[in-house]
Amino acid sequence: MTNWSSIKAIAFDLDGTLIDSVPDLAAATNATLQQMDLASVTTAQVRSWVGNGAKVLMQRALAHVQPEMTKSAEFDVLVEQTMPSFMQQYGLHLEKHSELYPNVLATLSHLKLAGYQMAVVTNKPYEFTIPLLNSFGLSHFFDIVLGGDSLEKMKPDPMPLNHLLSQWQLASSQLLMVGDSKNDILAAKSAKVAAIGLTYGYNYGEHISLSSPQAVCDDFAQIGDLLLN
Repeated sequence: MTNWSSIKAIAFDLDGTLIDSVPDLAAATNATLQQMDLASVTTAQVRSWVGNGAKVLMQRALAHVQPEMTKSAEFDVLVEQTMPSFMQQYGLHLEKHSELYPNVLATLSHLKLAGYQMAVVTNKPYEFTIPLLNSFGLSHFFDIVLGGDSLEKMKPDPMPLNHLLSQWQLASSQLLMVGDSKNDILAAKSAKVAAIGLTYGYNYGEHISLSSPQAVCDDFAQIGDLLLN
């Protein structure tokens, strides 16, 4: 059984955990596809494709609208050629339709007041992570922000969480990972830290409990209930 009282620091995923950013990711994806005279995709499809970084999102979108291309040697080249356009479009759409999930602001405030060190560990490119946090008034909660390109490897690799352990000089029992995806839980398991899985985010249509985190929460406020009560 997890000893929640030993937790001193918390790493939060971003997309699907703090912010529902899929509407803007879908808008940027479709704007990119439109520039290429390709068919559009649905928001629901994009919701099932996010979590492994921007490049993988575009790989999945292009594979969906041009499945015949995936077996050709040109597919990887096409993805690389598409990325500058997607990055530009996402920058334009970054905060137009995204929303904070319920109880995020209040819960982060309570955790900050209780003295927890907090970080964001996301696979989103760093250049988009900071403006998104700023736009929702979240930046001041976090001592460290790691994007998908901040280190050599990203989740599900444990490198970002091991980086936090090193930076904060913590034992693995003192760090908690909070996320909505199996990538978050796999990273936590590899780093030997506890994990809370959220049921409302993006996890490829798979219930987060199947990844066996130490706790499963349906509402962000339940994180505070576990740690502060």
